[in-house]
Order: sequence, then structure tokens, then C-alpha cells
Amino acid sequence: MFLVVQQLKASLILLTAISSLAAGADNWPQFRGPTGQGVAQEGPFPTEWSTTRNVAWKQDIPGTGWSSPIIFQGRVYLTTAIGVKGTAKQDQSLRALCLDTKSGKTIWDVEVFRLDGSTAGPVHSKNSHASPTPVTDGQQLYVHFGHQGTACLDLDGNILWKNNNLKYNPVHGSGGSPILADDALVFSCDGSEHPFVAALNRATGELLWKTERQTDCYKKFSFSTPLLITVNGKKQIISPGSGAVSAYDPATGREFWRVSYGEGYSVVPRPVYGHGLVFICTGFESPTVLAIRPDGQGDVTSTHVVWTGKSAAPLTPSPLMVGDELFLISDNGVASCLDVRTGKLHWKERIGGNYSASPMAADGKIYFQSEEGDGVVIKVGRKFDRLAKNVLAEKTLASYAACDGSLYIRTENHLYKIQELPKR
Repeated sequence: MFLVVQQLKASLILLTAISSLAAGADNWPQFRGPTGQGVAQEGPFPTEWSTTRNVAWKQDIPGTGWSSPIIFQGRVYLTTAIGVKGTAKQDQSLRALCLDTKSGKTIWDVEVFRLDGSTAGPVHSKNSHASPTPVTDGQQLYVHFGHQGTACLDLDGNILWKNNNLKYNPVHGSGGSPILADDALVFSCDGSEHPFVAALNRATGELLWKTERQTDCYKKFSFSTPLLITVNGKKQIISPGSGAVSAYDPATGREFWRVSYGEGYSVVPRPVYGHGLVFICTGFESPTVLAIRPDGQGDVTSTHVVWTGKSAAPLTPSPLMVGDELFLISDNGVASCLDVRTGKLHWKERIGGNYSASPMAADGKIYFQSEEGDGVVIKVGRKFDRLAKNVLAEKTLASYAACDGSLYIRTENHLYKIQELPKR
């Protein structure tokens, strides 16, 4: 009876959240925003900034973390990992933070898990112990630390449940973020062996389903964030992993279809969806962009791949779709624009720097954020038109959040709120 009540409560929360999200533009509730595809709904947004220009506030963020900020109704949420003093093995306090969007002041700061440094395992130099981005349904906050555990908090920072039963070796640390799909919280667990996709009951934290990936890829670790889409009235979870991308049933975890891509591994980019096509990137070895029709059953590798593109395909940043164009930024700073239906290349330009953050579209502009802290802004269009290069001079791997005409940029040690301010 208790479980039934909890499930009904979760369903009501989902309906309330959908209503709240639709009602205003002041929300960025998950990695890459309201749709999960990096598009801000309303503007205008600033084009130019620096460490002093158009900075509404700049807040110190303790510890180390590359989770991107999310925003809901005047609050910013993010995670971080803080080294625990006095511990010989570099224990980490894995924490969730909440800041006020108007002032940047911290509202609450809560330890969710304590990581034993002696069993933490290696973390890539471009990763952290707090890289997955949180997600909120407007009532609760879900934070994910990969193999270290997942938790649900209310928006006042009280922990409602925790689950750290799903163990695997992530090789380079955790990276993929969780998503909400009806009553489920879904995330990928692509470690060194036996990779799988898992769903937790969002009300209780109990395991709903666990689906092992069927892949022959030699290097099985990947770090992608799934995308929930609807095809012919049915929901699908699109989740790329090493060797293949699969579509899963949100209710049961059953695989609908798959497309294989050989030995592609360490897949990071989140898919995007539009014009009846899913766009994914295939990771290391032979990075390729695939455009896939998601209406098949079983192995559709030879029947449902509409086009492929190899030129300047990203390994880490996600693709960005705006209208009829697909925008890409490679890890080494080559931006490109392709036709979504055919893959035809409209333009390709080197914009400088190295890139891990995913690009964002807002107010007729594309925003790129380099690892060196440079924000490059171009016009949306089939011709390359650079508008600005904005220097923060601080390492940046997290992706943008945007709402209410403001950009939120997480750097190595700070969180910036950038908005158009009157000239002094």
C-alpha cells in the first residue's frame, strides 16, 4: 500500500512539474535545459561579457566539480566534491548546493555521500567526483554521483532517499547525468565490463529495472546522458554506449531498437532529436555523427541510418539542433553547421580553443564555451558569423544554463551570472 501511495504521489509531482515548467521561462531543470537539447526558450541574452562586464554576480564554489548548473524558480542547483581534511586517502564529501539566482548567495549546502578515498578509483584529468548534472521535477532534486550513488532531496536540502547499490568500475570516473521518465530516474552505467542502463523509482529510490547492454565493443566504458523522446505516440529512452546506441522502454527497460557502430567507445555527447531523426555521436576510434530514424525494431543498423558525417565530429560536446541546421563543435575547436535532413555541410570554421562543454542556442545565437574559459558567440545561420569572444580566463568544462535573460557559467572555482547590465 505504501508503495502504491508513493507512486501516485510521484505521478502527481510529475504533472505539477510539467505545469510549472510550461508556465515560465525561469527554469533550466536538467542538463541542457527544458528539452535536454541545449535550446533556451526566451531571450534576449547577452552577447558580450568578461570578468567585470555584464557580471550580475560571481560566487565562489567550494571543492571540485564539473556538473552543470540547473535552475528552478529563482534557485541554482549544482554538485561538488570537497576533500576531507585529515584523511590520509583523500576522502571526498560529495555535496549538493543551492544558490539564490538574484544574489548568488548560498541557501544551503548538504553532504549527500562520503567517498572513501582509498576505494575511489582513478578520475580522468578532465573529470571530477561530481560531474553528472542534477535534475529537478520542480518538487524534488535528484543528484547523481555515478557508481558512488544517487539521491533525492527536497528543494530545501533535506535528503529523502539514497541508493548506492549499483556498483561498477567507470574507468575514468562518472560523467553521464540522470533523466526523468515518468516514474523513473534513468541513467547509464557504462563501466569497464558488463555495462548497463538503470532506472530507479523516483519516489523511493528502489531499482525499477536494469538492462545490460549487448555489445562486443572491446572498450565498454562510456559517459553519455540519455534523451527521452516520443515516436508515434510511444516514449523511448535513447542511450548511446560503447559500440551501439539503443532505444529503451521507460517502463520496463526493454530494448526497442539499436544501431551498432563498431569499436566506438567513451561516448559522451547527449543525443538530440528533431525532424523525425535522432542524432548521436559515436565516440573514440572513428568519431562520426549518425542521423537515425527511431521507428524501427531490433537491429536497424543497415536500414535506419539516414546519413553519417565524419568531418569535425565531436568526442565530448553534444550536438545542437536549431531549426533545419545541426551545429557541432569538435574537441579541438572546429565548429560546423550541417543540414539536419541530409548532412550537407554548410560551413566549417576553426574558432580556437579546446571544448568539452556542450553548445547552447538562445536569442538567435549559438554559444560555445571553451575549456580555457572563452565564450564564443556566433549567429544562427548557414553562413558563419562570429559576434564575440568573451574571456573569463578560468578553466571551464561545465555547460551553460540559461534563463530569464541570464547565462550561468561554472568555472573551476566560481559560478558566474551573466546578464545585460547598463553601461557605466
